[in-house]
Amino acid sequence: MTSANPSPLWQPDAARIAGAQITAFQSWAAEHHGAPAEGGYPALHRWSVDELETFWKAVTEWFDVRFATPYARVLGDRAMPGAQWFPGATLNYAEHALRAAGTRADEPALLHVDETHEPRPVTWSELRRQVGSLAAELRALGVRPGDRVSGYLPNIPEAVVALLATAAVGGVWTSCAPDFGARSVLDRFQQVEPVVLFTVDGYRYGGKEHDRRATVDELRRELPTLRAVVHIPVLGTRAPEGALEWTALTSTDTPPVFEQVPFDHPLWVLYSSGTTGLPKAIVQSQGGILVEHLKQLGLHCDLGPEDRFFWYTSTGWMMWNFLVSGLLTGTTVVLYDGSPGHPDTGAQWSVAERTGATLFGTSAAYVMACRKAGVHPGRDHDLSRVRCVGTTGSPLPPDGFRWLHDEVREDLWIASVSGGTDVCSCFAGAVPTLPVHIGELQAPGLGTDLQSWDPSGTPLIDEVGELVVINPMPSMPIHFWNDPDGSRYHDSYFDTYPGVWRHGDWITLTSRGSVVIHGRSDSTLNRQGVRMGSADIYEAVERLPEIKESLVIGIEQPDGGYWMPLFVQLAPGATLDEALLGRIKQTIREHLSPRHVPDEVIEVPGVPHTLTGKRIEVPVKRLLQGTPLEKAVNPGSIDNLDLLRFYENLARERA
Repeated sequence: MTSANPSPLWQPDAARIAGAQITAFQSWAAEHHGAPAEGGYPALHRWSVDELETFWKAVTEWFDVRFATPYARVLGDRAMPGAQWFPGATLNYAEHALRAAGTRADEPALLHVDETHEPRPVTWSELRRQVGSLAAELRALGVRPGDRVSGYLPNIPEAVVALLATAAVGGVWTSCAPDFGARSVLDRFQQVEPVVLFTVDGYRYGGKEHDRRATVDELRRELPTLRAVVHIPVLGTRAPEGALEWTALTSTDTPPVFEQVPFDHPLWVLYSSGTTGLPKAIVQSQGGILVEHLKQLGLHCDLGPEDRFFWYTSTGWMMWNFLVSGLLTGTTVVLYDGSPGHPDTGAQWSVAERTGATLFGTSAAYVMACRKAGVHPGRDHDLSRVRCVGTTGSPLPPDGFRWLHDEVREDLWIASVSGGTDVCSCFAGAVPTLPVHIGELQAPGLGTDLQSWDPSGTPLIDEVGELVVINPMPSMPIHFWNDPDGSRYHDSYFDTYPGVWRHGDWITLTSRGSVVIHGRSDSTLNRQGVRMGSADIYEAVERLPEIKESLVIGIEQPDGGYWMPLFVQLAPGATLDEALLGRIKQTIREHLSPRHVPDEVIEVPGVPHTLTGKRIEVPVKRLLQGTPLEKAVNPGSIDNLDLLRFYENLARERA
């Protein structure tokens, strides 16, 4: 694995290494906490996992975390699940997110841009004022610590204000994007029984206005615990009967009062994709998210007050919560509400240019779409302020690394990162002081004891294994909602290796310390004992210009055989003829392995995705094994249910 990329694609120069916050942190931690002064990042990482409590204490001191009451110790119980972080401590996430208002009142905290207007700033003082006003109104509505507050909102400043006001009163935030249908939203919100719902009348996407008032009416009918509904008129309509107007709740000049809550007090509920059942309602804590995001954004992403942080996301994806946490580092957060590809494929690069983004984050799929569409971001846009492009959602293929390097700038830090909704953070990815090798994530994160294990629990180097984390992270879920005995939480991560987090990804930890992600281990392709991640197949096949997108499934047959079809959605004008079939098979044979040449290549009208854009593999596998559609998948979790009927019909025909 390590010999494939002997020289890095990018190497930070001495000035960048010297100026990185992680370099200053290491020197300070060496002086105050016994961290290694020499050895760079590998030595710092080793110390951070060997001396877990000392490391996290150092993080809270370095970032000046304000504890209203002190903690008894850093880690009261380190068992997983159930680790107890900073017992005795009280604090407030929103208080830390708004701290920059004290020193930079008139500078932008948020920059809001959509398909129709140029970036509009919301200053730190204005953000703090609105949060103070709304928090007081939430208290007046009877919202108390632990009450759930929900948002059916696009990526707009009001969503950030609502989240921070909820956190300020000790409430528990949860959100869905307005492109989610009513059933998808109810599958999530009904689990947590919100008392307040923030809604919009609609949103703009792809050059069109989308009216959501009928969906909002249905949500109001089906959420009996609601005490109040707040109307935000994105499309300019009046509030429906019985709803409160946003402006009425955010118009006063009331200093925010921050409820000081225990470190493990719930901050928000995130949801798994829910492709095979009700989405898991994942609860993370105020303190755990605070310290994890300070570490991740301040040290790994190297963000500070001079930066502008833009990640293309919606409020239905954990990356939105991660983006909002940029405020913790005093960074200006860019909120883009619109289509990733309107008016053309280069739309996100235009937003990065117009907002002066210094860190631009997107999906690997978007990078590859730009490559296929012949987009030239460095030629067509002034991206001189962009020093880092981050990608997540799926592994960034090697061609994606090369394209970013060639088409944006040679001196570009490319940060492919991997984590999960489950921790609302990254297990591995960005390190500003390390080189970037093609197809690899730079390193595991600080305080993250990431390993690759074989089925017996033996650590592997330069071999494919299961992604495990063998020590707790502060942002691991405190619990799942409506999981009273913890069994669903336990079974999700701890049933394979007792006491060790198994995430469900295939990874390689290389001997140089980098990480390669091969895809989900529950949809692994196992031909004659040789395992391969589906991401490896996609990376090879989708290099071909005729292939728009692909889906590969491996199915164990009752007779002991193994059927591995490759489904391909063709680019406009392409034909799946013998010549293309031959090129597909030759590409896989030469670039991956002869064993993983598919048994069949089948043209499909499209590839189904979750609502957050991830290819659906396991439900398709279940359909092909004969499981009825209604049992194979949760319909509300899919972007296009009609596409799944194609696979269901195919299974019927084969049977």
